[in-house]
Amino acid sequence: MDFKDYYQALGVARDATAEEIKKAFRKLARKYHPDVSREKDAEARMKDVNEAYAVLSDPEKRAAYDQLGRNYRPGQDFQPPPDWDAGFEFSGGGYSPREAADFSDFFAELFGRMGGANSGGFSAGGRHAAYHARGEDHHAKVMLDIEDAFTGATRQISLRAPEMDAQGRVVLRSRTLNVKIPKGVREGQVIRLAGQGAPGMGGGGAGDLMLSIHFKPHPRFRVDGRDLHLTLPVAPWEAALGAIVAVELPGGQVKVRIPEGAQSGKQLRVRGKGIPGEPPGDLLLDIQVRLPPANTARARALYETMAKELAFDPRGRA
Repeated sequence: MDFKDYYQALGVARDATAEEIKKAFRKLARKYHPDVSREKDAEARMKDVNEAYAVLSDPEKRAAYDQLGRNYRPGQDFQPPPDWDAGFEFSGGGYSPREAADFSDFFAELFGRMGGANSGGFSAGGRHAAYHARGEDHHAKVMLDIEDAFTGATRQISLRAPEMDAQGRVVLRSRTLNVKIPKGVREGQVIRLAGQGAPGMGGGGAGDLMLSIHFKPHPRFRVDGRDLHLTLPVAPWEAALGAIVAVELPGGQVKVRIPEGAQSGKQLRVRGKGIPGEPPGDLLLDIQVRLPPANTARARALYETMAKELAFDPRGRA
């Protein structure tokens, strides 16, 4: 997927004000609108202009795009990191995947699931409740350690909320919260912090802050729901003869029986030893047989004895 330079698409500088972005959009819309333009590629250009304006005219999307795109050039191969929007605080009203489909794959990948529907401020009859409106819910993605799911924790989380300054430029406002992480939290779970969203109007209550939980990449573990995956190295004699080995987990040590004749690629399931919960997940161990190096005379002699005395052909038929 190619990186798209929205500033280049509108012909504005990266520090352009909101008014400058609006003027550039209107000028290009007059030039490329398919109903009036004689340009051969008017429809495609108009689509690019609309997409760029959808991002740069929205302070939240613009701030996230600026944070992500500062190290990329137009057309450069691009894949967003899984935590690209971690710590950004977004209000409701984001694009749905269906709406984002009208734009490029680049847009859909970045903004297709941003935010949620704005449910405050309108009565059942559709008229705006101007003097008594609940504040918008805000949404943020936070990255936690897998260990937090086993023990629970209180984490200090820094969030960045985009807003416009007096000159119409996007600036980031930071705030810090102490958040209690419950034991057994899972990937994708949402923690609601009541009253931490946008302020209400006319005496209406503040909205809530919705924290979407995601786990940082771990050097040993991989999470799938509440199940915990781990590659378990074993010695050749443990695999051949069977053994009981200790496995260190965030919640403590667990003893695992390696069956006799285990081969690399075999998966063992230890029920109830994954992420805590009701019910808890399982621990899934992928066996990896590792050979000791033949870097001493004694080690080479042992391997040579095995080669002579064991009738074993690893490439033969099973």
